[in-house]
Amino acid sequence: MPRSLREQTYQVIFGTDSPAGRAFDLALIYAILLSVAAVMLDSVAAVNAHYGRQLLIAEWLFTGLFTIEYAARIYSSPKPLHYVFSFYGVVDFLSILPTYTALFFPEASYWMVVRLLRVLRIFRVLKLARYSAEAGLLLRSLTQARHKIFVFFGVVLVLSVIFGSVMFLVEGPDNGFTSIPRSIYWTIVTITTVGYGDITPQTVLGQFIATLAMLIGYSIIAIPTGILSAEISKEMGKARALVRCQICERGGHHDEAEYCYHCGTALPEWSERRRDSGG
Repeated sequence: MPRSLREQTYQVIFGTDSPAGRAFDLALIYAILLSVAAVMLDSVAAVNAHYGRQLLIAEWLFTGLFTIEYAARIYSSPKPLHYVFSFYGVVDFLSILPTYTALFFPEASYWMVVRLLRVLRIFRVLKLARYSAEAGLLLRSLTQARHKIFVFFGVVLVLSVIFGSVMFLVEGPDNGFTSIPRSIYWTIVTITTVGYGDITPQTVLGQFIATLAMLIGYSIIAIPTGILSAEISKEMGKARALVRCQICERGGHHDEAEYCYHCGTALPEWSERRRDSGG
C-alpha cells in the first residue's frame, strides 16, 4: 500500500534510517552552519560594508527554508503539539523567530546564532546516541562530586575576597584598585591564570602578593580535575563490577569485554550490560 504524502514527509524529515532522511538531515546541518556563519560575518563592519546586502538576502533565504521545514515538521508529525513543545521544536521555532523580529528590532537579528543548537541533531544523524552511557557516567561522577566541588569553590571565593581586600589596601585607587569588588575581580583573574593585564600592581608589596596569588592559582587549579577523576574512576569500578561471568561468577571485566578473562565464557550482551548499569 503506497504511503501518503504526510508519511513520506515524516520519513524524510524525522527519519535517519533511509538514505533520503540521512541526506536531508546532513543538508540541514550544513545550512545551519552556513546561516550562522553569515550572521557572524555580518557583525564584522568591513564585511557588512561590502556584502551587507548579499548577507541579508542569504539570511532571508535561510529563514524561508527553515520556516518551510518547521511547517513541514508540524504537518508530518503524528503528534504536532508534542513536537512543538519538545526541545528540538522550541529550538526550531527560536531559530526562525529573530529574523522576523528584526523587522521591528534590528538588533534581534544577531540572536540567530541560536540556530547553532540545531546542530545537536548530528548526534541522531551520526548515531552517536550509543555514547550516552559514557555521558551518563560523566554526569553521575559530577553529581557524586558536587559537594566537594562546592566546597572547593567556596574556599577559592574566600581566598579571592581576602586577596582582593588586601590588594585594595596595599595598591589603592591610584593603581587601578578602585574598590574591593574590582580588586576581587583582579584576584579571580589572577588565580585562574588568565591575567588580562587591565589592572596590575605597582608596589613591591603588591607584586609580592600577586606572586602568591599566582602560585596558589597554579596549586589549586588541578583540584577539581583530581576530584572529578577520582569519581569517574569510582563509577567505572562500579560498572566493571556489574560485568560478571555467569559461569565462574568472576567480576571486574572491562565494560566492553566479550569473554570472561578467567574461563573464556561469553559474557552477557553489551546492550544488556548497558541497561543493567543504568546507561
